[in-house]
Amino acid sequence: MPEIGSHAVLGLLQGLTEFLPVSSSGHLILARDYLGLLGSGDLAVDAVLQLATALALVVYFWRDILRICYTFLYWITGRPTEATERTLLLAIIAGTIPAIIAGLLLEDAMETVFRSAELVAYTLIAGSLIMLAAEYLAKSGTATLTWTKGLVIGLFQCLALIPGMSRSGMTISGGMFMGLTRPEAARFGFLLAAPILIGSGLKKLIELESSGTLSTMGAPIAAGFVASFLSGLLAVHLLLIIVRRTPLTVFVVYRLLLAALILLLA
Repeated sequence: MPEIGSHAVLGLLQGLTEFLPVSSSGHLILARDYLGLLGSGDLAVDAVLQLATALALVVYFWRDILRICYTFLYWITGRPTEATERTLLLAIIAGTIPAIIAGLLLEDAMETVFRSAELVAYTLIAGSLIMLAAEYLAKSGTATLTWTKGLVIGLFQCLALIPGMSRSGMTISGGMFMGLTRPEAARFGFLLAAPILIGSGLKKLIELESSGTLSTMGAPIAAGFVASFLSGLLAVHLLLIIVRRTPLTVFVVYRLLLAALILLLA
């Protein structure tokens, strides 16, 4: 069925671009606009694809996530916990709150105003400037993670609600501005993304089921889910390798070229 192939392409694109600093939501909008893929404007389907990439995060970082869960359980039951693990937990909680609030406030705009290819072009450029500033102005590698730094990185994550900004690009940049090294910022950004991706994906999955969309489009959505999960695993692994060896400028070049192409074709 064409729908299965189309959603598999969307899933592949989502998985590859969710964790690379190039904006997954922006690429999904462009794919629908320029390639004629089905599901145009369907933010709910996008969120289900994000749920698949969240699962990829859970699988890839299962040891870290298990330690965080144990730390939370030990903490609320009064058992002793390691200071570094407790700090990581508090940083993730603090960093998640702004994205929850912003997501609820901007949900309508995300469905309408933020679905413009031209907007994606300009935000690709804006995000690139932030990433360049992080590379050349931030004093990365000079600090350790705290819950307040997690909160600030969470505010940077809110920028990713606008297609074209990139969740990983903004959280890595925010982490570097807070003094973390590029690999440290990338790892924390991935762990910070998991609760938001899981929460938004489950919320939209329930909406799809209640509206009957899931039963009528079950196979295409499943194809997209599998493609997004597998490509997401690959993208996580690749980015962790890249950020240890290469500055974010390699992604900035791609983002600027893509923005120029969008504006040229607009």
